[in-house]
Amino acid sequence: MKQGIHPSNWQHDCVVTCSCGNTFVTGGIKKAMQIDICNACHPFFTGEMRFVDRQGRVDKFQKKMQAAQAAAAIAANKAKKAVKEKVESKSYKQILVEQQAELKAKKQADVTAEN
Repeated sequence: MKQGIHPSNWQHDCVVTCSCGNTFVTGGIKKAMQIDICNACHPFFTGEMRFVDRQGRVDKFQKKMQAAQAAAAIAANKAKKAVKEKVESKSYKQILVEQQAELKAKKQADVTAEN
């Protein structure tokens, strides 16, 4: 091992206390230490399916996702409504008149392109 990289005061029995209430003793440079999660409450060791989030990041992310999904649903409904109104607002006769005008414009463009 390399010399001089390890703490020289590694002489205390460190009492580690978890936020769940579990305590254990290990060696360390401090006499006491407070931790957020340990092997008694971590989902990997307990087999529980739960989120470990002390600062609310998971909840914040889930709220953002719900808001985004709601906004997307509203936008989709508005788009469907707009398409439906656009289709319903034109009569069959109006659609035919528009198509005939487009055909006439194409024919005139072809005639001018040939000349």
